[in-house]
Amino acid sequence: MQPSHPEGEVLPPIGPPIPVPDYTPAEPPQRARARRDRSGWNPLSSPATYALVGANIAVFLWMLAHGVSAQSPSVEDLLRFGATGSSLILAGQWYRLFTAIFVHVGILHIATNMWCLWNLGLLGEPLMGPFGLAAVYVLTGIAGNLLSLAVNVFSGQDAVGAGASGAVFGIAGILIVLLSNKKLPIPWPELKRLRRSVVQFAVLNLLLGGASVFTHFIRIDNMAHLGGFLSGLALGVPLVPRMTAGRQRYIARQKVAFAAAAFLLILFAYWIYRYHLG
Repeated sequence: MQPSHPEGEVLPPIGPPIPVPDYTPAEPPQRARARRDRSGWNPLSSPATYALVGANIAVFLWMLAHGVSAQSPSVEDLLRFGATGSSLILAGQWYRLFTAIFVHVGILHIATNMWCLWNLGLLGEPLMGPFGLAAVYVLTGIAGNLLSLAVNVFSGQDAVGAGASGAVFGIAGILIVLLSNKKLPIPWPELKRLRRSVVQFAVLNLLLGGASVFTHFIRIDNMAHLGGFLSGLALGVPLVPRMTAGRQRYIARQKVAFAAAAFLLILFAYWIYRYHLG
């Protein structure tokens, strides 16, 4: 089996540093004021972003501590620590759809993915809240892995893949939708600039992923990127009408949307499995 090596090299969002609005739908005004009054680096201001980055780094360090190469992990090492493997997933190891979004193919892979996750997370967490950002990361990461699995099943391949980039694309996708809401307490020209930056990021990296099929030096699982991106766009649609309806209504809508998305992913996984059985 050959891994997508590395799967999902992505570049930082394009443009100047992203300002965090003073007040956004996912946090109450008093917390926004407290955050604004604090200066310097403070992970508690964006807990989900830092927790997700920390979890990915912790898994990578755990792999290194068990003898995995920092530059070129073997297929066996990737599978041992939770990467996707089409045959293993279809044999019942469905947990790999989740664990793979925290496993990376070398230091360059994790460095680029974490830089993008950090940038997009700091922009997206005020709009979605810690729960929302973490849920989007997991759901879109799994969606990307499922689409990749489906393509492998249809083409008869037994591929191995890993990386957070499908989830990173998912965050980019939902941000494109959420930043289209003109009712947000952010000047519209600034919203357009931020959205344009995220769109450029997504398009550029999808093109890079597509171009990787013409080179032997890098292989990128563009299906995971596409699946994450499309699922992120879809998740954003039901959230937009409730973004300015009050924090409680917004969070309630998030829970419904995310639960529905999880159910649809389960149905998609079941359909892939049934197709595999013939």
